[in-house]
Amino acid sequence: MIEIKDKRVIYFYEAVTVGTIRGAADKLNMSPSGISRHIALLEKELSCELIERHRTGVVVTQAGEFLLNYYREIKNNEENCIAQLSALQGFQLGHIKLVIGEGFVNDLMIGPLSAFSRKFPKLTLSITLANSNEVMRQIEEDEAHIGLLFHPTHHPKVRSQVISEQPICAVVNPNHPLANSTEPLTLNLLLDYPVALSESSFGVRQLLALVELKQQLRFIPSLTTNSIEVLKQFVCTGMGITFLPEFVITREILDKKLVALPLEDEIFNTGETHMVTRLGRQLPNGAQQLLNHLMQWMKAFQK
Repeated sequence: MIEIKDKRVIYFYEAVTVGTIRGAADKLNMSPSGISRHIALLEKELSCELIERHRTGVVVTQAGEFLLNYYREIKNNEENCIAQLSALQGFQLGHIKLVIGEGFVNDLMIGPLSAFSRKFPKLTLSITLANSNEVMRQIEEDEAHIGLLFHPTHHPKVRSQVISEQPICAVVNPNHPLANSTEPLTLNLLLDYPVALSESSFGVRQLLALVELKQQLRFIPSLTTNSIEVLKQFVCTGMGITFLPEFVITREILDKKLVALPLEDEIFNTGETHMVTRLGRQLPNGAQQLLNHLMQWMKAFQK
């Protein structure tokens, strides 16, 4: 009879999550040979290969994927059990992990998160900022309970709980020659201006790439960054233009520091904000409470 040694599964899980045996060893304060030995014993006990070792790191096999799913479910069940025991004792304890795009920080902190924290002061939060691809990865691999991102690609293991339409705009300085334009702008009109763009792992950049391909043109960015704050400062200081959904610069528009201008191509109007969880995951009570709270906020935000 096959028996899964959960302690050895932890070493396997960390090696796959970090991507290397050495990285897992550093995280667990062990020797790389010790990690490798435990994984080898686990593979022998289960009579299957769990990882493939390459010069750049480890890659999980199909059998390894099954074991990863098994271990993630164990972790989820443990988390849910602790939350339920806490609720029986009259406490609302727990820790909730959010992973979000940088552009959502202001709206979340000023609005729903501050209200939620007042209502549930014993629930703690951690917030990780990430690009669209990384948000989806963390949700799929149960590194976070809830994700909020702009225009993700479809993923069969991730469920969108709420979707909000958020068109992409051209963002310019109030003193820019195009700042008073009343008609939607064409990309050809914008090619002559210096532009800052987000990296290719961001949803905004991926939508822009679709339009570039469709119109057979290409922007050569003066600056590329993984920070929305850098994009905003690029425009605020008069260095050039960028592309962002309007909600990201709401405060700057009110302060008359930036102007959002509509774009002509319909692809830009397909931009969407998604609140996501892993398909099939039962969230612990605190995380479910926050999800419900954020869903109400996001639905109200659409109106």
